Amino acid sequence: MKRIVTIAVITLVLNSCGIYTKYSSPEEVQTENLCGAELELKDSSAVYIPSWKGMFSDPLLNALIEKGLSANADLAIARLNIEQTEAMLTSAKLSYLPSFMLSPQGSVSSFDGGKASQSYSLPLTSSWEVDVFGKLRNSKEQAKAVVEQSKEYSQMVQIQLISHIANTYYTLVMLDEQLKISEETVLNFKKSVDVTQSLKEAGMQTEAAVQQATATYYEVQLSVKELKRQIRNMENALCLLLNETPQRIERAVLKNQDLSAELSDGISLVALSNRPDVRHAELVLKQSFYGINSARSAFYPSLVLSGSAGWTNNVGAIINPGQMLLSAVGSLTQPLFNAGVNQTNLKIAKSTYEQSLISFQYALLKAGNEVNDALILCQTSQEKEVLRAQQVQSLQQAVEITQELMNSGSAIYLEVLITQNTLLQARLFQVSDWFEYMQGKIDLYKALGGGVE
Repeated sequence: MKRIVTIAVITLVLNSCGIYTKYSSPEEVQTENLCGAELELKDSSAVYIPSWKGMFSDPLLNALIEKGLSANADLAIARLNIEQTEAMLTSAKLSYLPSFMLSPQGSVSSFDGGKASQSYSLPLTSSWEVDVFGKLRNSKEQAKAVVEQSKEYSQMVQIQLISHIANTYYTLVMLDEQLKISEETVLNFKKSVDVTQSLKEAGMQTEAAVQQATATYYEVQLSVKELKRQIRNMENALCLLLNETPQRIERAVLKNQDLSAELSDGISLVALSNRPDVRHAELVLKQSFYGINSARSAFYPSLVLSGSAGWTNNVGAIINPGQMLLSAVGSLTQPLFNAGVNQTNLKIAKSTYEQSLISFQYALLKAGNEVNDALILCQTSQEKEVLRAQQVQSLQQAVEITQELMNSGSAIYLEVLITQNTLLQARLFQVSDWFEYMQGKIDLYKALGGGVE
């Protein structure tokens, strides 16, 4: 009983000296203006970010995301990594328990040709390290942090996968619309070639105008071929994300697309801290914190209780057929000199902690930058869409006017060609502006941690 009290007193004294202390978030991490001075960063009332099921309204896209979550190779590897780290944590927890080992032995001996004597024993040995100085506890806390890191990494991979699938899907929708516009333009340019040829026969246009119209017609046909190649490549990339062989991806048209999820004003610090990469960075910091504790505990002795019990017997001895053997030993190992290894390990652990602290601060800074970038992309793309619609409307009128002037002989074909090409580019950019807005919403969803399930 006296020994137990002594051990308890030693434990309390050492804990008070900081051999084992619990991790808490560092106060020196800066959180002011993480998302930019113009964007309010609230301490509470987190911005509501829907999950991907609420973020995307396209059922075809949602089906692809479901397939990707169940079949993607990178995500499957990340989930298996969680199982490995959980096994490591179980091993760390089991180190609290005593170990047992059974070592049966037997022998046969004979002296000077006499009768052989047989003997055997069944010893059971045990060993138990008493965690007086927090060595095992710190190892367990490190293992717990590693498990949590693997879970956050898996969540990061999942968010990246969802965002990548959505971006690829909307890229296909954009390319489909641009292909549609280009194919319509091919038909219009074919008509222009025919009209120019007729005007040349009537003496109102030159052969140069005909050849120029024909060359432009071929150029638009080449752009159609290029768009088809890009579409095929994007379909292959999406199939790879789904862990499938190359095939056509079923998708909706642009006019049916809508990211209706709206975000409230202001960004919550809670939303940033819930990002998997930010949580992962802090868990690395937590692991390195307990690494310092473990390095410090190496300076203190290890208390190991060991014992054995068994049964032995000599077959040739009739008087004493068997005996029970019992023993118990307690050992206290105190490191005296190890060529500065413990001091070096402590310095390394402290340096690792400082590096982890810098990485944690950078993760928060990166999160704020990504939120700012996504919001700017959403805002500017909406403004561009309004201006682009006005530009397209003006160019359509310009094309009609120049064609009428050319038909009446008041304008040359070069003027018509310039306005037609400008209109084509404006319509293609109009689709790109829509895609930028969609991409901005996806980026904001990802920047704020993937939403609430």
